[in-house]
Order: sequence, then C-alpha cells, then structure tokens
Amino acid sequence: MDLTSHLLDDQALREFIAKGYLLIQSDQSADFHQQVCTQLDQVIEREGNPGNNILPRVPQIGQVFECAPVRGALTSLLGADYSMHPHRYCHVNRPGGQGQHWHKDDYIFDQNVRHHRFRWVMAFYYPQAVREDMGPTGVMPGRQYYNGISDSDPHQSTESELKLCGPAGTVALVNFDVWHRATANTSAYTRRMLKFQFVRMREPVGPSWNNEAADWQPVEGDAHPGLSSDVWQWLRGVTPSSQSDAPASDDALSALDEADERQRLDAIYKVGRSGSVVVPELLAALRRQARGLSETRLPSTPADPQGGNPAELSAAHALAALGACAVEALVEALRDPDWRVRSAAADALGNMGYAAAAATPHLSRCLQDGQMWVRRNAAEALGTLAPSDEDTVAHLAEALTDEDERVRRNAALALAKIGPPASSAVAALTPLLHDENRYVRFNGFLALQRIGTDRALEALWADVHTARWCPITTQETPY
Repeated sequence: MDLTSHLLDDQALREFIAKGYLLIQSDQSADFHQQVCTQLDQVIEREGNPGNNILPRVPQIGQVFECAPVRGALTSLLGADYSMHPHRYCHVNRPGGQGQHWHKDDYIFDQNVRHHRFRWVMAFYYPQAVREDMGPTGVMPGRQYYNGISDSDPHQSTESELKLCGPAGTVALVNFDVWHRATANTSAYTRRMLKFQFVRMREPVGPSWNNEAADWQPVEGDAHPGLSSDVWQWLRGVTPSSQSDAPASDDALSALDEADERQRLDAIYKVGRSGSVVVPELLAALRRQARGLSETRLPSTPADPQGGNPAELSAAHALAALGACAVEALVEALRDPDWRVRSAAADALGNMGYAAAAATPHLSRCLQDGQMWVRRNAAEALGTLAPSDEDTVAHLAEALTDEDERVRRNAALALAKIGPPASSAVAALTPLLHDENRYVRFNGFLALQRIGTDRALEALWADVHTARWCPITTQETPY
C-alpha cells in the first residue's frame, strides 16, 4: 500500500506536537461502522466488555487501523514499523452518563517516564457519529506535557476543554500523555469509543511524514515553542549540536526547580540548547533532584494512576535535550552510589536516542543492578538505542528472567526493537509466551515475530496452536 498521499503534512504534524491531538477519517462506508456498532452491542450484552479481546471478538475493527488514512497518520507520527499494543478497551457512555474526572492513562502498569519526545500514541475510534451532547472524549489541548492541572474535577478545573466529535469512522490520534476524560452524555444515544494504543519501534533517522520545512514554525496557542522545536527536530532525525547557542543563565538553571510547571518546561529547553558548558551544572541538578524529588513521583496521582517513575526529573529532560555532549557525564552517573541517580541517568540516556549509542555497554551492566528501577529504566533505554551487538542481546536475554515484570517486559520489548540481530535470544524468549503477565507474554511474542528466524517462528506457531482464541466461540455456540 502506497501511503505517500496519506502521510501528514508539516502543519498537521506541528498541530499534533503543540496541541496533542489530530482527527482522521477512516475510509470505510457508513454501513461498515454500523455493523461494528451492532456487533459490539451484541458482544457486550451477552458477555460484558471484552476488554483486550475486543479485536478478536469483532475482527473487522482491525480494518479501521489498516486503512490508508489511519496508517498514513500513524506512520507519520511513529515511523513505518510501529506496533499495535495489546491493550485496548471499549468505552461505552450511555445516556445519562456523568462522565469522568480528568486523568492521564498510565503505561499499562509499567510506569514509564512521560518523555516529551513521544514514542506512544493512543487512537480513539468512534463507530458512530458523535456530537457534543453524546458524551465524547474531552481533551485539554496543549497540556499533554504537564503532570499537574488546576483540578481533576471538571467542575473545578480552569483549563480549556475540547470535545472530540465527528462522523462515524472518526479516529482521534492523541499524544499518549494527553489529559482526557469521558464527558457527560446528555443525549438519548449511546456513545461508543474504542481505545487502541501504538508504539514506536525505531528511533527516527529522518522525517516519516511529507516534510518540507527544516525548522520549527510557530503554531497558534503553542505555550512552549522550545519544547515543540526539540520534538520536531527529533522527529526529523536531527542530532542536537554540542555547540553552545548561548550559556545557560543562572535564572534558567534555577527555574528547573520551580514549582510552576510552565516555567520548568521552558527552562528545560533553554538549558538544553546551551551545549557542553552546562553539563556539570546539569549533572549536579540531576543528583540533587534525584535525591530530593524522586519520591514524589512514586505515589498514584491523576497523572499517574499506577504511580510514576522516580526518574521523571526536569534535569533529566534537559540532559537528553543536550544530546551527545552529555553522554560521558551520564555514563559516569550510572555508577553513582545512589540508585535514584543511576535510575535517572539510565532514563536520560535512553530518551536521548541514538546520540547515546556509546552508553550501550554501560546500560547493559545496569541490567544487573540491585535496584529494580535502575534495571527497568536501563532495559527501556536499550530498547530505544536498539544496539545489535551480541553482548547486549545476551544481557537482555538474561533480564527476561528478572523477578519484576516491568524489567522482563522492557527487556522483551528491547529485543523486539533490535529484531533479527537478537536471534540468539530466541531460546530465552520462548518461555515468555507463558509468563504470568499478559504484556510480558505479548512482548515476547512480538520479539519472536520481529526476529523472524525459523526457530522463532516455530515457537510462535506452537503457541498459536494452543493459545489461539476463536472469535465466534461463545456461550451460545461453544463448539
């Protein structure tokens, strides 16, 4: 399928970066979407909400995400070889529904740092036309980079709300970190919304959309053009220069610790453009924040329902924005006696992307760290860097037996991102098909699929023959 004419243009990409959402229209007929509604209603009435099994229960939903307009948009945002995540859900908002409080989705119990360089996207599919009175999904445009809002109660919050509406077949693509909620349904009609998630599998090395402009251009209402510019250049595959644009001011450095999140976000990218001259001060800030602030990220909040990652620190974001000139210092921080510093350094190196390739052997050693957060963040970082050397593959294969599922999950996803060069890990990946955690199982499956050797595919087929679920088997027709 040639997606060229369905890739996003520069303006659509800018709007997504700055505002966090984009509306796409799938190309199926109205009858198709009506059939989806009918089958969904039948499944839910007879069996309850199918949750993650929504796709095998109503397989034609998959056609929505395979059509050219949706694939073109997802390719533009996540690169050509993105993957559909196994978590999906049918949200039904019936007449009289009062809606939800504002929240962000967690990363399916994995507690990722919410990187500004987005590597996950959510898709909200409406199989029926949705008006504002039908309880559509509401979002806060431009607030996806904030971990705090005025109030999670929509009756008390002061931020602007946009209700995502459209005809049947509308697919809203949103930044995974967008603040969202179901709004009140004051109509006489049921609103159905099917949530799917997609993951970038390879760091950008060039634009994956119809890109013409090299530099970031302003978007009306963009509160953080420095942040937006960093994301834009990352998506274009541009490596940050190690040359200083201008020395970081004392005010910018001190603003990294400001309580006001708007000031912190601006300071991150002012400091992050300052080059190698600011590295020592940023490392000092990283150590200070890791020891003083990391505990505040762990409890459950509306922004992190399952709890956050202790490495989500403004200094870590700024170091990632600096690029290669900060790698050596961050590698040194991987040996810090405080696990909180090691955890933050591992995450910053991963968020940096390919510029941190030299840190690969040091991150591999972190997979044997005594603290789970260090191991988890190192495994995720190695997946982003996706090195193909045998030593890294061997360390990741060993991490597949870690006692914590978050480490196993990220190690398996890292091997999936490495792909064929990880063929020596097939024997270690195969037992994951029976892991107690469903998402570890899927990542093991995905890794074997992407490795693609005869041995890997044999393991997959053996699992499919016993685990395959028939989409037409129900209580009424059990055989």
